[in-house]
Amino acid sequence: MGRGRQKAKHTKVARELKYFSPNTDYNALERELTGSQHDDYSDEASKWAEYAAEDDDAYVTGDEQREQRA
Repeated sequence: MGRGRQKAKHTKVARELKYFSPNTDYNALERELTGSQHDDYSDEASKWAEYAAEDDDAYVTGDEQREQRA
């Protein structure tokens, strides 16, 4: 008996989602896509590069082990 009510609710929600169109702030979107955030990522990448350079000495691959033994 409750299946009809449940299906009606799902249909109502689906219809609302289908025809929902939020107001889009195109200026904010443009700032986000073309903004200076790209520079922030390059700063973060340089930090990780420093960590990677420090860790390179800590790990020895199989080839390097064979070279050290020879």
